[in-house]
Amino acid sequence: MQYSKYDASGNTFVIFHTNERKDYSQLAIELCKKEEVDGLIVVVPHIVYDFEWLFYNNDGSTATMCGNGSRAVAHYAYSNKIAGTFMKFLTGAGEINCTVEGDIVETQMTKPFEVQASFEEEGFTCWIVNTGVPHVVIITDDLNQFDLGVCARLRKKYNANVNFAKVEDQKLYVRTFERGVEGETLACGTGMVASFLRAFNLGLVGSSAKVYPKSNEELTIRKGDDTLYFKGAVKFVSIGEF
Repeated sequence: MQYSKYDASGNTFVIFHTNERKDYSQLAIELCKKEEVDGLIVVVPHIVYDFEWLFYNNDGSTATMCGNGSRAVAHYAYSNKIAGTFMKFLTGAGEINCTVEGDIVETQMTKPFEVQASFEEEGFTCWIVNTGVPHVVIITDDLNQFDLGVCARLRKKYNANVNFAKVEDQKLYVRTFERGVEGETLACGTGMVASFLRAFNLGLVGSSAKVYPKSNEELTIRKGDDTLYFKGAVKFVSIGEF
């Protein structure tokens, strides 16, 4: 079996396409360990959309949505002539639209919805929003306040990813504790989008902002009406066989 390895803002994935729809959780564990990546994306046919994805974290668990993964799979689909430069595909979170321009891919995210309004937890003001998957967002003046113990407790209590975000000079810096990884990740697209939305609602950023995850790669998130767009570079890494 041949597969491709991709990097999107520090998130790495193995991707392949097949006509066989089945449970690939065990394969995800083996492939992700072999390639030392964050997740497996399996592209399968769909009668309405360009394709459907089956997404697995590196522990074999599934996720409904992954922002960086959506950009990686869009580049893969375009490169393998599964879709054109503009595509619609189906995820567990619903329809996702992507546009590919060279190595730059922009994802139109699913409509976010608030899970829980502001509340106090662990000495921080928190907010929970679902941007395809649930995220706890904490706005802070010091990203060194990011604490793995605090994040692990919040992750367990609310079954959500946990983000600490800081705004400086209209730029947003985000650190994320991710489910499935069960630790800090170099980048989380849905987490950056959730953090941007919280900062926007607080009036800390405008309708478009540069966003920097732990990997320090630059991404752009913009808001148009009720739609959020997530844009950044994607890098093809290698071809592998299993």
